[in-house]
Order: sequence, then C-alpha cells, then structure tokens
Amino acid sequence: MATSSQEMKLTFRRYQDGDSTYNDNTQKIFQAGWSHKCPTYVHRTPPCQGSCPSGHDIRGWLNIVRGIEKPSGDTPWQEYAFRRNTIANPFPSIMGRVCPAPCEDGCNRNQVEDKVGINSVEQFIGDYALENKLAFEPGASTGKKVAIIGGGPAGLAAAYQLRKKGHACTVFDANAQLGGMMRYGIPGYRTPRDVLDGEIQRILDMGVEVKASTKVGVDIPLEQLEKEFDAIVLAMGAWSGRALPIPGADARNCISGIAFLHAFNDGRLQAVSGRVVVIGGGDTSIDVASVARRLGNITNINEKDLPENIVLGQAAHDVAEIATREGADVMLISRAPVEKMPAAQHEIEDATREGVVIQGQLSPVEVMLDANGRARALKVIRLEEDGKTEIPGSEFEIEADLIVAAIGQTGDLTGMESLDNGKGLVNADKHFQVPNKPGYFVCGDVIRPHLLTTAIGQASIAVESVDHYLNKTSQAKRPKVDVHHFNLMSKLMESGLEPEPYQRGEVRGTSEAKFAVHNYEDRSQHEVITHKALYLGHFKFTPRHQREQIEVTADNVIGNYQERLVRLTEEQTVAEAKRCMSCGLCFECDNCVVFCPQEAVKKTPKKEATTGRYVYTDYDRCIGCHICQDVCPTGYIQMGLGE
Repeated sequence: MATSSQEMKLTFRRYQDGDSTYNDNTQKIFQAGWSHKCPTYVHRTPPCQGSCPSGHDIRGWLNIVRGIEKPSGDTPWQEYAFRRNTIANPFPSIMGRVCPAPCEDGCNRNQVEDKVGINSVEQFIGDYALENKLAFEPGASTGKKVAIIGGGPAGLAAAYQLRKKGHACTVFDANAQLGGMMRYGIPGYRTPRDVLDGEIQRILDMGVEVKASTKVGVDIPLEQLEKEFDAIVLAMGAWSGRALPIPGADARNCISGIAFLHAFNDGRLQAVSGRVVVIGGGDTSIDVASVARRLGNITNINEKDLPENIVLGQAAHDVAEIATREGADVMLISRAPVEKMPAAQHEIEDATREGVVIQGQLSPVEVMLDANGRARALKVIRLEEDGKTEIPGSEFEIEADLIVAAIGQTGDLTGMESLDNGKGLVNADKHFQVPNKPGYFVCGDVIRPHLLTTAIGQASIAVESVDHYLNKTSQAKRPKVDVHHFNLMSKLMESGLEPEPYQRGEVRGTSEAKFAVHNYEDRSQHEVITHKALYLGHFKFTPRHQREQIEVTADNVIGNYQERLVRLTEEQTVAEAKRCMSCGLCFECDNCVVFCPQEAVKKTPKKEATTGRYVYTDYDRCIGCHICQDVCPTGYIQMGLGE
C-alpha cells in the first residue's frame, strides 16, 4: 500500500505536478502509447553496501532475515543469513556492536524516515551463530603456507579467508591473546570478551596455528619467515600513539591513548589519580575518557601506583589496595567543535552522561611542568569554529595529573625497518601487495589507521592477491564498486535452476531458450543505485526498531563494565530487516504485475523462480509504456530497447 503524503517526508518525486515533458531525451520515443522499449531487470549495488569498507552483501542478508530470499533444504534462515554475512566479515557479533556503521549513513531509507538499523540485525545474526555453535569449514588443502604477522581484526580476517581457500596459515602476535584492537584497544563493555573469544575461536577451529607472545623482528627474524612460508601477510596494526607536538609533552605523566587502553584491557590499570585530561575527538579518545570515569580516582596514591607507571609497564595495580575510590575528574578536549568531532555521536552523548566534560575548539600549546618535571597542567588556546584559527590572547591552563593524547597512531616496525615508509607504516598497492616485495602483502592499520571494518575488508582483498600469487595467476582489475555482490548465477545453481549448456549459434529471437538468463543485466560492479531511481511512495512510514541501551550515569559509572546494548528480539530483528528497501534488486512486491495495463508482466512459475527472477515479461503483450519501471520501488526495472 502506498504511503499518504501526510506520512511521507524527504521523498523524491520523479515527476512534479504539471510536468508534461520528459527530463531525459532518451525517453522521448513514445508513439501513440507504445515505444520501442521494454522492461529489463538491472541489478545494482545498494548504497549501504557501497559504503561498507568490508564490502558486506548487506541487502542480501537483510532479505534473508525478512524472508524474501529463502535457504534451500532445511537450513534455518538465521544460519543462512550468517553464512551470507560472513562471506565478508567473520565477526558479526563484534561488528554489530562497535562498527560506526557508514552503511547506515548511506542508507536510502533515510529519504523516507530513518536508516535501517543494520548493526542491530547483524548483532542478532552473530549472537545466534555463537549460541548455536555454528562453525566455519576450511577449503581443501593446497599445500601452501602463509605467515600472518598480527592477530587483530585484519590478521584474523586474513586467516579466515586463507583457510576458506585451503591455504595453511600461522598467526604471529606480540600479545598474549589474539584480538588486537578489538581486545586491547576497545573496552570490554563494548566488545564483551566472551563474544570476542567465541568469534576468534571459530576461526582458529578452521585449523589456524598461533604463535602468541611472539614479536616478529624481535623474537623471531623476518628472514626466517621468508624461508619457512610461501607468502607473508603484514597485519601488525598501529600500536604506537603519536606524541603531542608541543613543549613539555615528554613528561612522564603524558601518555598515549593506545598505551592507556592497552594497560586497562590487559588488567594492569585499575584506577587513575587526580585530574585526567584527554586530547583527541575520535572514538579512541572517547573510550579513554569513559574508561577513566569507570576506573575512578584514588587519593594519596603511592608512587608505584601512579597511572603512568602502570601504563609504562613497571607494575600492576593491586585491586584490594585501591578498592576505595571516587569519581575521576575527566575532561576531553578537541580542536573541532563538539558537534563536529569525528567520534560517533551516540558515544559522545554516552560519555557526557557518564560525567566526562567535553570541550571543543581548544588546541594544546604547552605542557606545564612542576618542580619534579611532571605535568601539572595543559596550556591551551581557543580556536575559531573552523577548528584551526587561533584566537589571540585566549590561552589558559587546565590542571592535570594525567594527560592522555589520542591524536593518532603509527606502527611499531622494530626489526622490520626495511618495510617502514618513513611514517611507521607500510605502503600498499591497490591489490594490497607491498610494492617491490614479492610475496609480501599488507592489510589493516599498519597501512593507515582506520575502522575495524576497513581492516577486515582489506584483508579479504589481500587474501585474493595472495591466492593469485600462490597459484601464479595474474591479478584481475579490481571492480569500480569493490564489494561482495549478489550473484544471480550462484543463486540459480543453488536452487537447481542453472541455465542449460549453450550450443553456439544464432542468438537473436531466442528469448524462449534456456541457455541464458534473459532480460537481466548485472551492473553491480559499476553502479551504486541512488534514491532517485526508487519509487519511494511505495514505502510506508515505519519507525526504526532501535536496540535498548542501558544508560550509565555519573552516579553509577565507577566500576560499571556492563554491556550497554540490549539485543533485539527475533521478532524485532525481522521487523527491522523488513524496513530494508532492497535497493537495486527485486523484493517481490507485485507492483509491476498489478499495474501493467497489458498484463505483460507476469510472475515467474514457482518451480522456476528464485531471488532476482520473480517476474518476467511477455514481450508479445508489452507496449513499452514504462509503468512497471515507474512503480518499481527498488529501481530494479529499467526500460531497454527491444521489439
């Protein structure tokens, strides 16, 4: 049922009231109610998918959850959705919780009322898989061995993709436990450790060997890996925080956000002391400030228990000795205005509610030292709204007992200096090969610190390159829209509907032949479909089914490490998936069948139908009137020249 104008907002109209001419000259071919055009079915990539750095087939698994695409046999839809989801990403539970979701920002549903809650559906799928102990199957062995340096999201995603292709792999990681930034850079109330451990173990169960507490370049030379393995994947991350580029920043109680979170997440840091000032504006700075509030402040602290001594690895806090604590005084400052900080808006709101004071448009000028050389305050200057222009004479000091800089990261390439591009990072080509280093591949933050989902997507492409290298095949050109696409041929084969063998011969006038998929065009590797190609009037105003969030306030923040997000129920998950508009692919609404005045558009017989082949056109009846295209909600129908 179409939505009334009172219920709609932000909707695009292909034609306005009173329009009598076509906007596109290619449409001006009508003659007395008919044209030399007929419907074709054009598959394009939805913007959610095009915006996803890991290249999820988001529309695909949402359509499975909502019941449009059905599994074959007796596979539960939850497992079928999990299998489709994890083609790109082996961490649906974790990513459903912490990914900032650029896919949701690009969602065409924003033109109707609000984005689809893609993260919440992904969390449900991932949690179902863990609770039902769904496993991954490795591919047939190729006899090849690959070394992976780094056991974070990039390295583990690479191990997963390599094992699917049948290549053996060994992960070398400097930490005692795998997980990288998912474990040591993000607090456990955002990435629950039982969930993280479960998703990592599922990858290891594919037959991945692990060498933990082993830093390549220090504990084992890189040259040894070159001799023992057929290829090397560099995925060591960026574990060195950038220091403040101001006088006094080398004071002992000026530390990096990465070091602070690492000390907290491996259990050494149990409290802070005095006033904490965090410098940043991104998600890492929010995590530092929020953790500091949870740790709480202890007074009359011993020298050995000062936070900087704990972070720098000299000792670990004794929980019993610091049981009594008060709320920590935590301030976060950013050069950008608060509303323009790069951190996720909901994380900023959560931190503020938890008692973190956030001030924008401030730039550090100097770390002020006491007689013992420790930082006592941070001198800052106010900035204009552009976050760059200083306001003369506006300097002032912010008292601080601990200054934490979360202003960027770089890699630690000790023992692997030949790979350093001069910035503590490693260069990569478009195939994620290391230039001029045959057999070396790279992915993740060691290329450029970014999102977890970015690292996962890079790992997938890097493994494709590894596979070409090991098989001695040439690299194919990467597609313009470089994501995991719905594949109609694979779906037809899965459904037992693959085309018959092609007997070479005349191809004109063969629309009844069974050797090809007729009137279908796949443009998904070249085009992302916009809302302007959709019929938005079809979609009823439907509020988003949002996950409940357990609110933590300044009054109960100390020691509160409870997960904040409450998973949607199965009913809510299905309902939210149904809000997906399936942009660029048929979702079986019947509009084209109902509104065709010639009854030329018909449902594909059930025994021949599958996702993407729900309708067909009887060209003997079609007059090319365009009505089917105009009423197609998903933009799947486009008029093409015909007879």
